[in-house]
Amino acid sequence: MSQETNFARTLVTSALPYANGHIHLGHIAGAYLPADIYVRFKRMRGEKVLYVGGSDEYGVAITITAIKEGITPQDVIDRYHTANADAFARLGISYDIYGRTSWPLHADTTQAFFTKMNDQGFITVQEMELWYSPQLDKFLPDRYVKGTCPKCGYADANGDECEACGAQYAAKDLVAPRANIPGDTSSPILRRSKHWFLDLPQFTDKLRDWLDGHPEWRANVRGIAGGWVGDLRPRCITRDLDWGVPIPLDDPDAAGKRIYVWFDAPIGYVTNTRQWGVDRHNDPDHWKQWWKARDTRLIHFIGKDNVPFHAVIFPAMLMAQEDYVLADQVVGNEYLNIFNRRTGQSEKGSKSKGNMISVRWALEHLPVDAVRYYLCAVAPESKDADFDWDDFMNRYNGELCYVVGNFVHRSHTMTVKNFDGKVPEAGEFEADDVAMLDDIGAQADTVAEALENFRFRQAVERFIELGRKANVYFDARQPWVTRKTDPARTGTTLHVCCQVVKGLCRLMAPFLPAGAEKLAATLNIAPPAGGPDGGPDAWADAVERLPAGHVLAPPQVLFPKIDKDRVAELAALHEQGGAG
Repeated sequence: MSQETNFARTLVTSALPYANGHIHLGHIAGAYLPADIYVRFKRMRGEKVLYVGGSDEYGVAITITAIKEGITPQDVIDRYHTANADAFARLGISYDIYGRTSWPLHADTTQAFFTKMNDQGFITVQEMELWYSPQLDKFLPDRYVKGTCPKCGYADANGDECEACGAQYAAKDLVAPRANIPGDTSSPILRRSKHWFLDLPQFTDKLRDWLDGHPEWRANVRGIAGGWVGDLRPRCITRDLDWGVPIPLDDPDAAGKRIYVWFDAPIGYVTNTRQWGVDRHNDPDHWKQWWKARDTRLIHFIGKDNVPFHAVIFPAMLMAQEDYVLADQVVGNEYLNIFNRRTGQSEKGSKSKGNMISVRWALEHLPVDAVRYYLCAVAPESKDADFDWDDFMNRYNGELCYVVGNFVHRSHTMTVKNFDGKVPEAGEFEADDVAMLDDIGAQADTVAEALENFRFRQAVERFIELGRKANVYFDARQPWVTRKTDPARTGTTLHVCCQVVKGLCRLMAPFLPAGAEKLAATLNIAPPAGGPDGGPDAWADAVERLPAGHVLAPPQVLFPKIDKDRVAELAALHEQGGAG
């Protein structure tokens, strides 16, 4: 965190997913689940926090899909915006607004950014040599043309970047180009076209100073961003397209061109905040307190492929606006890969391999808490991680079900059965009782400290550790024995256990909101609340004790175990390419 710690509000963004396919678990582990956990935690602390997301709906990939399917780009984005918004909702990703870059308001916001930067001399004009289709009489930007990568020789590289080696290059350097549009059999030729560039070198010193002011950021973010800042070059921000935000210039050369997606997409955060202010507060200026007030803390959650855009390019765009806040934290995660059980190797998820697991498919077959728990437990924070079906089953069954679920069910069932469904009276506490009660607060503090510092794996480990200690306490006290020989001692034991269950309920809420809500109902307490306007501190409530006599609801299975054979069936479906 920066030296200024007295922030009045926190604005959290997750990278806008491209509305050209179904969101998958790799996306979730990188940019969305960590953000949601953090936002839910801050809401529980009673802080003002706004979580903004939405669909990235422009770009060449969308128009290519439309051409191949014989539909319009609007049809494509409508399909995937709706599907992904539903997937996020089912997974419990708690956006305050999930907007769209195809909204008219977004064109207004983007054009305002462009105009101010152009007026200040941060946008320049250059002529480029680009591939052109004689048959279609149109330029072939980016994915409209395929060819051989000039760096690694990959034969199916895009017009300006290679998926295989990650290289970026001038379109004219592509080897053996061919049109990537159905029906175009002509050989592309090079033609010159006028385009607009963001003059990034002008921001070198400001960006370097800003990055140097955040030594607390993750090494991957600082390394990638620092490498870019050390070699900034003008970057083209327009394309020869008819799908996108129009260039706001009275220039005949701007006709038939659009502002390109990498420039307009992060501006979507601003657009969606503007729309939320109108929808929630009926105030077209409400958004300014989230983007222009110096006591706002801005945090971006992204995958590492988005680091250059969120730690270099978008900050430069905000600097050019002069009165916008810059990110105080850019949380860049590594990749969640797929463990191939046949080869024993980790593989990058890709459409061509058919090995990605979509959220919609996962939630058709798995409990939402199981998905959220595993993705947090193996979160790719400092290095790539794998989704491994065997590990998934072992972690969920062995940790969440056996450790937490088992303790909750055993202690709650005994309490309801032996004490008329009420929290029993406590006698005089002994040392282990006090230690167990104290550990609720201690673990709440360690979980909170980890979440404040974006260490999500550590946070969920400490939550599980509270469950482990509770099981040790329960087994040592043996209430199933003492209920016959010493009912008063049993009451004290189960009184302590009720407090631990309540603590677990509060601590699990950011990670497992569905389970926390179910457990809150079992405990007959309100689930945690909170939102952009702040609220009570439900996190502190973890250590507030349930009074003796508090009525409990009947027990229910909190986390149902997943059968080994069922996991094997799902793994086989996935390996056959059926998990998309």
